[in-house]
Amino acid sequence: MTRTREEATGQAAAEVAEQAAGREAAAALEADLLAGFFDDPPTVPPRWFYDEKGSRLFDQITRLDEYYPTRAEAEILRTRAREIVADAHTLVELGAGTCEKARVLLDVLASRTGGAESSSAGTTAPLFVPVDISTEMLAESARAVNDEYPGLRVEPVEGDLTALDGPLPGEPGRRLLLFLGGTVGNFTETQRAHFFAMIRRLLAPGDRFALGFDLIKNPDRLVAAYDDARGITAEFNLNMLDVITATLTTEGLDRRDFRHQSVWNAPESRIEMWLRAVRDVRISFPTLGLTRTLQAGQGIRTEIARKFQPDVLATELAGHGFTRPTVWTDAAEDFGMVLVVVT
Repeated sequence: MTRTREEATGQAAAEVAEQAAGREAAAALEADLLAGFFDDPPTVPPRWFYDEKGSRLFDQITRLDEYYPTRAEAEILRTRAREIVADAHTLVELGAGTCEKARVLLDVLASRTGGAESSSAGTTAPLFVPVDISTEMLAESARAVNDEYPGLRVEPVEGDLTALDGPLPGEPGRRLLLFLGGTVGNFTETQRAHFFAMIRRLLAPGDRFALGFDLIKNPDRLVAAYDDARGITAEFNLNMLDVITATLTTEGLDRRDFRHQSVWNAPESRIEMWLRAVRDVRISFPTLGLTRTLQAGQGIRTEIARKFQPDVLATELAGHGFTRPTVWTDAAEDFGMVLVVVT
């Protein structure tokens, strides 16, 4: 079939955009490798779990019997939905994925598209802003929310949730920013401080920030949550190697040379995920001109998952200009959520 000039031009533009995105991703990965892969131990940030396959694998993880955080957080969201949303006119979700977790809050937001609540909010429909690094997942999720909530405006934002420049969509002072799933535990102390400072810059006085976090509990239960019997978490972890090899030219990096491991680091109050070499490996990155050798048993740390006491994060957030904290837990006290206000 002969293509029209418009179709050919559109395809060419899409190919140029795809190539530009590929170069941007390669540059970001190179920067992350230089920052951690050649340290001891070698590390790679968790954001490189998330191509389209990685996003879908994580969605499966959240439904596993062993992975309690999603269910516990969902209980808090169901129980406290109206308190969390309050008078917000814009809901922004960082790391939105499938947007499944936010739906109970979207139900509240969407209820304002008619009647008295809608009138008090003005003539503009409430706004939902999903933010995610995965282009495919973001587009699919935005379409689904558009279809499910015709009374809402949906304005997706593609971006790395740790490096957002802003400004965020929505009316300043009436935004609610969500960071769910306990992802805050993936940051080191320094990274967490930088993240909170970034969030404060993105928000205006009167905006609110809701943050989900995992609580300290029996280590055996924690390890099982990150090493499920079906092996989905293992595949999720190993998929990072596929993302790296798809993004950069590599030599000697093969997922068959590694196995998944989850361990509890008691002094740091955190779970750690590793990719342990099952044999000696020599990994080269030609574009960087660098090589890393790992002996059998050595590993690449791919994720940390810090667990908290209930009031720790509220105290930290106060130091960044967030006040009036409210802290909730689920009935079993497995998981927590803190809601703060920008001053």
